Amino acid sequence: MLALGMGAQAASCVFLYGLPYLVPDLRHQLGLSLTGASMLVAAPLIGVIVALVAWGAAADRYGERLVITTGLAIAGASLLAATRVSGALSIGLLLGCAGVGGASVNAASGRLVLGWFSAAERGLAMGARQTAQPLGTMLAAAALPFIAARSGLAGALGACGGLCLVAATAVAVFAADPPRGDRAGVGPAVNPYRAPTLWRIHAASMLLVVPQFATTGFALVYLVAERGWSAEGAGQVIAIANLAGALTRLIAGKWSDRAMSRLQPMCSLACLVAAIMAATALSMWGRSPLTVGALLAAIALSVSTNGLAFTAVAEIAGMSWAGRALGVQNTGQNVVAAATPPVMAQLIDVGGYAGAFGIGALFPLAAILAIPVRAERLPQRAPGPAETALTPRPS
Repeated sequence: MLALGMGAQAASCVFLYGLPYLVPDLRHQLGLSLTGASMLVAAPLIGVIVALVAWGAAADRYGERLVITTGLAIAGASLLAATRVSGALSIGLLLGCAGVGGASVNAASGRLVLGWFSAAERGLAMGARQTAQPLGTMLAAAALPFIAARSGLAGALGACGGLCLVAATAVAVFAADPPRGDRAGVGPAVNPYRAPTLWRIHAASMLLVVPQFATTGFALVYLVAERGWSAEGAGQVIAIANLAGALTRLIAGKWSDRAMSRLQPMCSLACLVAAIMAATALSMWGRSPLTVGALLAAIALSVSTNGLAFTAVAEIAGMSWAGRALGVQNTGQNVVAAATPPVMAQLIDVGGYAGAFGIGALFPLAAILAIPVRAERLPQRAPGPAETALTPRPS
């Protein structure tokens, strides 16, 4: 079930978060500015924002298998349709529809982990599930520029659509929903949003999205425009950085299981993200030879907190609310993810890469203040197979 959830998530992430690697092709084939291409890249994320909470509610009611299969089928069909049209507006609308379908995976695949793993395993399992994003982005970085160079933009979009349809078929045939009800024993059955804990985790996660999408969205453009790299060469190096990002999520998940805490490791990693973003900005300003290494390290570290936040949200919300809570979590993150590329493009036009990345370093600093570490109560004994590791304190 974990492998199926990871595969579905990775398939959706290839197009949701891999389109920045097609920015040179979008600009060349459609005649767009950097800001215009960035807005087109944001189209799938806008679709995600529109649909996430609804898919989460559907997963709570009808189960994960049906939701993921239906959503990936919609995404695949929309991407294949985008290969048959021309013009930025038509492509953007179909990319938005693909985002609506891809949103199904974000909310539902997290419930598979919550339902099938115990609290003592859940951090590592959710970290593994969350590696699907950097792995999908890694695949996009390595493959999409290569495919676009040989088959054009339509070939790259068609490959994304075919991957979604393959993943939808695998989930339909092999996936099994976890038992209904609060079998996992996590979180309250009542509305968990009556306390501020989830709201603060959502806010911190939104702030931590900015460095993630600042780095993945503009690393390739920076290496091509400022360092003279080829798009294919830059994509291959960035793919390695995304593989390192997948490993950081696994390490963070295992750390949280050992520490019996999700939010304290999240806070510590936010400090590291702020530091590496500041170092990247300074090296860009001084045109240091260390810039490329700092940028790749920022790509790897900026994704390390996502699994911890998702695990904390799911555990606090419980099985009765997990789909909706993860939908809200993803909605907030994707609002910021959709806004980051166009805003970063404007900041780069005005103040250069160094100034834009320096501003990006401020967001993880703000996230440190938002993370509700004191609202996390550690267990008094080792958790059983159906017990929670975390429960929210009353506010």
